Amino acid sequence: MASISAQVSAPVRVDVRGRRGVGVSTVVSALAGAGLDTAEDREAGDVTAVVIAEVLKPEDEALLAELNGARRPTVVLLNKADLAGSGPGGPIATAHRTARRLQPRAGAPVVPMVGLLAAPGALPPPLLDALRQLAAEPADLTSVDAFVTGVHRVPHAVRCELLERLDRFGIAHSTLALSRGAGVDTLPGLWRRLSELDQVMTALDAATASVRYRRVQWALAELQAVGGPAVAGFLAADDTVIAVMAAAVDVVQAEGLTVDPADNPNAHLCRARRWRQYRDGPVNALHRRCGDDIVRGSLRLLGAAGGRR
Repeated sequence: MASISAQVSAPVRVDVRGRRGVGVSTVVSALAGAGLDTAEDREAGDVTAVVIAEVLKPEDEALLAELNGARRPTVVLLNKADLAGSGPGGPIATAHRTARRLQPRAGAPVVPMVGLLAAPGALPPPLLDALRQLAAEPADLTSVDAFVTGVHRVPHAVRCELLERLDRFGIAHSTLALSRGAGVDTLPGLWRRLSELDQVMTALDAATASVRYRRVQWALAELQAVGGPAVAGFLAADDTVIAVMAAAVDVVQAEGLTVDPADNPNAHLCRARRWRQYRDGPVNALHRRCGDDIVRGSLRLLGAAGGRR
């Protein structure tokens, strides 16, 4: 029982891949810093994050075709979103438009990311002091060369280190925030928001819904093989049936479908009817099983609410 529980609750592992120069190592650091388990062995990963920059190149498309053919849960991370251009709304908004345009070709969700700002680490006091100085006395940030070669009281070496840690986008937003009265203690939160890391985490969580659901199904099969009155009681319990339903809901919602979350007898009955029809339609085996579990859970909730079936 303990080994089954351990395998079901084990962290989902993310295999990060990408071309040279797109920032794979930076993304790995960012995801690890956010608490995700990044797999060193490609075969050990449960989900693959494909890192790209600016465009989908032929080697990216070949990798994605291979992953999609293997039905591997995949998310494409459009890294260096801060360099996406100066279209309406700024570079991040431009990156989101690019991501939407690339998604049909990728065959997987495409999410913009500024990996450098998602994993800057704690800046040492000299760099924080430099940001304060730049807030009080702005430097020329029109280009990297202008920033590092221009005349400024922040030393050249310090400016170079700031570029390595934050790049121009991060420096500009940091100094703007400081000039408006923000404290340096607020900068990590600012960098995280600018990095789009939370959106990346949401996309990876959705992509791993099928992994978590299959683990649950495996655990149920293992428990059925163990047998015994205690196991039978656990498998038949309301909490177990509803937990399995929740895992199934995550799978179908990750595919863009909607499951009514209302908690009343009529909603439970309508949900059971709808997903019975869905289950009996032209869907794959995974979704058919999810439909079964949503129907079963909805009927169990209906019974608990005293409704009719």
